[in-house]
Amino acid sequence: MTPTEVNNRFADRTEAVAQIASQFAIAVDAEGRFPAEAFEAMRHHRLLGIQIPGSLGGEGATVHELAEICRILGTACASSAMIYAMHQIQLASLLSFSRDASWHLRFIQNVAASQLLLASSTTEAGVGGNLRQSNCAVEENEGRIRLEKNAPIISYGAQADAILVTSRRSPDATAQDQVLVVLERANYSLEKTASWDAFGMRGTCSDGYILRAEARAEQVLPASFSEIAAESMQVVSHILWTSVWFGIACEATTRVRDYLRGAARRVGETTPPGVLRLVEIQMLLQSTKAIIEDVIHQHAYEKARPDRRTSSAFSGLVNNVKIVVSENVIKILNESLMAIGVSAYSNASQFSLCRLVRDAYSSVLMISNDRIRLNNASLALLAAHPVSFAIEPRDGPYSRKDRVGDQP
Repeated sequence: MTPTEVNNRFADRTEAVAQIASQFAIAVDAEGRFPAEAFEAMRHHRLLGIQIPGSLGGEGATVHELAEICRILGTACASSAMIYAMHQIQLASLLSFSRDASWHLRFIQNVAASQLLLASSTTEAGVGGNLRQSNCAVEENEGRIRLEKNAPIISYGAQADAILVTSRRSPDATAQDQVLVVLERANYSLEKTASWDAFGMRGTCSDGYILRAEARAEQVLPASFSEIAAESMQVVSHILWTSVWFGIACEATTRVRDYLRGAARRVGETTPPGVLRLVEIQMLLQSTKAIIEDVIHQHAYEKARPDRRTSSAFSGLVNNVKIVVSENVIKILNESLMAIGVSAYSNASQFSLCRLVRDAYSSVLMISNDRIRLNNASLALLAAHPVSFAIEPRDGPYSRKDRVGDQP
């Protein structure tokens, strides 16, 4: 498959959804409501199950293709794009760690057939925002499990068709001994404890709940959550999240360019002063795009090595991508505000950046960049080669031995 085919396989369907998402984005933001119209369009165009392989009813979309879909949706409505990204992150974990478990394979087939929307519940009261610890525990009895979780945030929990929930493996397990449980809507109830009235990403509807569940024991994924997080969730999250934020930056850049083109026509041969900021914005945008593409490339390399677990160097690289992209995007939005001026500050202007700025600031908070830097401090000491110094082409087989994560 050529790069053009990879980029364009879902382009028409994605653009159709993006047009609808854009049409309702202002209302979704103003009302703080779920982007129902965008997800109705996603189901119509069958975008929710495209990551699932053809043998299970999907289309085998790659992470690269999912990232481009997230970018396009991010230019239209960041809330819609982020929900889509979070859904695909959960689906990636399911696909990677079902291990021929019959219940989970049937569930994946149903996701594809019915275009189910998956949410996650990883945050919990009392653990300080650390998704690698749980207070709640799975209680098993005669093939059935019970679970109760106090979750300060479950994004689009009320709208999801299923929720993937982290928990301690058993009541006597440590806080770090976690599993991931797949709960269908019929398996759980949600008691709302907090409403999502946020600065940005208002359409994600990230309300707080007490989740109470009863299900079959086989709905617990076979792998430990530590393995799922390290091998799948971390990297896919950072690739798709950063693609959403990059989409926000792309839309801001488009508005800056259009505004300055109009200004240039009005003043004749005089170059508007904001053009210098546009040059800076384009440099930041180019470097941000390259960073995301590189981690997608490295992820493909790591997945092609089934004999190796994800290296500490690659984990650090993935974390760095999240930090750098999130901070670059905010720089791009700040420069864009200055380039356009008061028209960008006005909600009534066609060049308004108000919603984009507010949505972009979520990037440094989910997960906190300070928390990620602390995690990277220990990873940096473990990695033999934290970065690759070789400049290599992106096509062809990997033959070098000094790629990120290789150990001597």
